[in-house]
Amino acid sequence: MNRIKEVLEERGIKQTWLAERLGKSFCIVNSYVCNRRQPSLDVLFEIAKILNVDPKELIESHER
Repeated sequence: MNRIKEVLEERGIKQTWLAERLGKSFCIVNSYVCNRRQPSLDVLFEIAKILNVDPKELIESHER
C-alpha cells in the first residue's frame, strides 16, 4: 500500500498534474493513487522527487 493519495490531498495536488509531470496517463496514476497497482521503485522515487517528499513518506503509515 502507498500513501500517494494522502500526500496529493495534503498538498492540494490533482492526479492529472502528477500524471503530466510523470509523463504517464491519468489511468496509470489513478491506479497508483487507488492502490490497484503499485509503482516501480524508480517511479516511486520520481513521484517523491516531483512532490518534494522523502520516498518513505509515500510508503509509510503515519499511524503509530
